[in-house]
Amino acid sequence: MKSFNLGLLPRLIAAIILGILIGAFLPAPVVRIFATFNSIFSNFLSFAIPLIIVGFVAPGIAELGNGAGKLLAITTVIAYISTLISGFFAFTVSTNVLPKFIHYSSSFSATNPEEKLLKPFFTIEIPPLFGVMSALVIAFILGIGMASLKEKNLYNVVSEFQKIVQMVIEKLIIPLLPVHIAGIFANMTHAGEVAKILSVFGKVFVLIIAMHLTIILLQFFVASLYSGKSMIMALKNQIPGYLTAIGTQSSAATIPVNLECAKNNGVSEGIREFVVPLCATIHLSGSTITLTTCSIAVMMLSGMPVTLGKMAGFILMLGVTMVAAPGVPGGAVMAALGILQSMLGFGEAQLALMIALYLTQDSFGTACNVSGDNAIALIVDKIASRMKLKAA
Repeated sequence: MKSFNLGLLPRLIAAIILGILIGAFLPAPVVRIFATFNSIFSNFLSFAIPLIIVGFVAPGIAELGNGAGKLLAITTVIAYISTLISGFFAFTVSTNVLPKFIHYSSSFSATNPEEKLLKPFFTIEIPPLFGVMSALVIAFILGIGMASLKEKNLYNVVSEFQKIVQMVIEKLIIPLLPVHIAGIFANMTHAGEVAKILSVFGKVFVLIIAMHLTIILLQFFVASLYSGKSMIMALKNQIPGYLTAIGTQSSAATIPVNLECAKNNGVSEGIREFVVPLCATIHLSGSTITLTTCSIAVMMLSGMPVTLGKMAGFILMLGVTMVAAPGVPGGAVMAALGILQSMLGFGEAQLALMIALYLTQDSFGTACNVSGDNAIALIVDKIASRMKLKAA
């Protein structure tokens, strides 16, 4: 007798609906149970993220052979250009649309929605062995070194480590993702902060999401045009990754699902296992759109001047800063606080409002990020094929 296995996409949709219902109708202690699970699971994810990067990126680079350095540079440049295009696109649209419904206010309240979320019953700290940037550097050094030396001993060790990481993903992370997603939506719904902030900044969010979708369509249009793949099929295959990112609010947590999306798009194994984890850290087009638009909205609300010169410097630096952003919920805005303060002159009230605005819609920015990652994977796969850098 065959066992019934519900697909990932239906489970994700069911988890979102269930989370909203739990948060709306069940008492706080029940929601706190989910909050406790989310706390433990999030700590484990933070621990696993650097290991996932090393486990996938290092052997992925090594398998590309002598051209690994070139392909790494190409992927990084494409990701940075995509991020910049998204930022300047957001600036152009925001400066033309936002003034129509945002006006200076002498006072406004800036409430961080995280403060209203129910706390877990207890927490278990699982500090990562090293940070995300350290993981990237280690992966680059190991991968390029193995590709150059062509030694098999270290490559075999790293390949075995990749299998262990893959097993953790398949046997632990993927099965628990729907529970994690349900918990996030339950807590946010119970807190009531999402509806409250969306009621005030609903038009801003509609504009942001419209820009996210526009950029995704543009990225896949370019990728499909260059790679010769069907744009409709590529977008259809991306749906599970998009929905997973909405639920987890984490590019890194979406890597396993995004790898499957890339596989369904026909991206070769070596390329997808190299590009997808790498871009989960260095490519944040959706987050850049959100941060650019929200910062302009806050500046207009605060009566601060919005100029191309000021915003151009901010967007260029934001593209670099996003590389250091951890692929966890709210990681991008936390990494950007420094340049929001130093380059745009944001004070405590403006920074608090930015955190509130960003965290409320972080899911959609993350979904845009990971979707763009797979568009880049299609482009890099075609470049690798033309340069004869396919994985062995």
